[in-house]
Amino acid sequence: MVDCSRTEIEHLLRARYCLIYTVSHEEGRVESTLRELAAVNQNSRTPRKLYLWSITEGVVGGDGTQVNDIRDPIKALRFVEGLEEDTLFILRDFHPFMGDPVVVRKMRDLSRTLYGKYKKHVVVLSPVLKLPPELEKVMAVVDFNLPNREELDRIVEQVLQGVGPRRESLEVYTNPSYRERVVDAALGLTATEALLVFSKALVQSRGESLPIQSVLTEKKHIIRKTGILEFYETRANLADVGGLGQLKDWLGKRQRAFSQQARDFGLPLPKGILMIGVPGCGKSLTAKAVSANWQMPLLRLDVGKVFSSLVGSSEENIRKCIQTAEAVAPSILWLDELEKGFSGTQSSGQTDGGTTARVFASFITWLQEKESSVFVIATANDVSQLPPELLRKGRFDEIFFVDLPEKGDREDIFRIHLEKKKRPLEEFDISSLAKATSGFSGSEIEQVVISALYDAFDAGEELSQGRLLASAKEVIPLSHTMKERLDGMREWAKSRARNAASQAERNLLDEGVELEL
Repeated sequence: MVDCSRTEIEHLLRARYCLIYTVSHEEGRVESTLRELAAVNQNSRTPRKLYLWSITEGVVGGDGTQVNDIRDPIKALRFVEGLEEDTLFILRDFHPFMGDPVVVRKMRDLSRTLYGKYKKHVVVLSPVLKLPPELEKVMAVVDFNLPNREELDRIVEQVLQGVGPRRESLEVYTNPSYRERVVDAALGLTATEALLVFSKALVQSRGESLPIQSVLTEKKHIIRKTGILEFYETRANLADVGGLGQLKDWLGKRQRAFSQQARDFGLPLPKGILMIGVPGCGKSLTAKAVSANWQMPLLRLDVGKVFSSLVGSSEENIRKCIQTAEAVAPSILWLDELEKGFSGTQSSGQTDGGTTARVFASFITWLQEKESSVFVIATANDVSQLPPELLRKGRFDEIFFVDLPEKGDREDIFRIHLEKKKRPLEEFDISSLAKATSGFSGSEIEQVVISALYDAFDAGEELSQGRLLASAKEVIPLSHTMKERLDGMREWAKSRARNAASQAERNLLDEGVELEL
């Protein structure tokens, strides 16, 4: 597989870009790539001279020897300006100095003075993108990709070399299919993180194996460190979702769409779905169930945590989320209650200097243009707060409206929750329970069962039909307290969204038959 980041940097060097900003946490891996590129100097017999600068070491050569004890960033830039040779000059962690107007002015000067007789390039290497407006037009930005499968496989081999002759008895060494699954489990990690995770997994098994679950557990902790993405583990499946027949059927047809067979058939990669509707009717549960059924990692994005008080950090956070989701692909990116994160887009210019608008623009542009196998599942309760740009065709494959469950769906939901509580279904009149909970959401039906269990336990009795009916009478459903809002959502969905309910229910609606809602 071609390393896109390496190729892009190589093209920038050959095109004689003087200023390049490389975003990556993997300092060693990026420097290794730049060292290789410095050795290949097009149309010249001599390689580019490699220098590295940091505020702790000053200027060092490509071999690590001290060249100059310059710690001042301005003097470092003057140093590279005065060199009379083809040069690749790497500035480590230079982003804190990009807020200094003197540094910014000097770099703008370099964008002109470096383009001369010698091929001289300044590469800023930083884990975050902090680019002042003055440099946006003269500096190229490269987001360095996380390791791909081939690189991770080499790291697995490196770890196995440390085991010695015992590696020949390990499944990860003898079984190519198992090894591929181990590599897939580590997608989304940096090279250093992958090396440590593989090593820890071997240590935990005392050198007996390299368990996939250990890799996934460590990966979950590492991704959670970002504070934005959460690696979500779930045991739910679509059988745990009551009703929503149309939605389940649609998802079932897309399950194999990520395979090479689907590409050969001419199918495009699915982009994702937006589920809009009544709170508590299974939207979030569906996202979790799809992950389990499709056997794809579920990454939950908390949109609120994307925003930061530091200038440029919010935009960097959304880029980092997208990069991680694509590195883990095939994966599912889940955005819950989307309207709460992007509700202020229209007034962003007056309230937050346009940060929300820029983050939103980055997200929907990626959503429109993405070619990676990241399936986006977004949920929303209040369609009126969603930016209209998000609802345009092409952002999502389909928009589903999730309404309150009808009688048959309520029966399914009661069966699911009673079976989970290990209660024999034959002891209950499910049909009567469904009739008694007309207008209830799925989560309200779950609370009916839980409340009845508490009452029965407190009374020292077994759960009964009467307890469930009594519990249902105590609940005031959202369909009563939010009737006007729900009516408005249904009216909006008639011509703008696809009903997630079963085909039978839709037929009844088309015929004008009144349902129990």
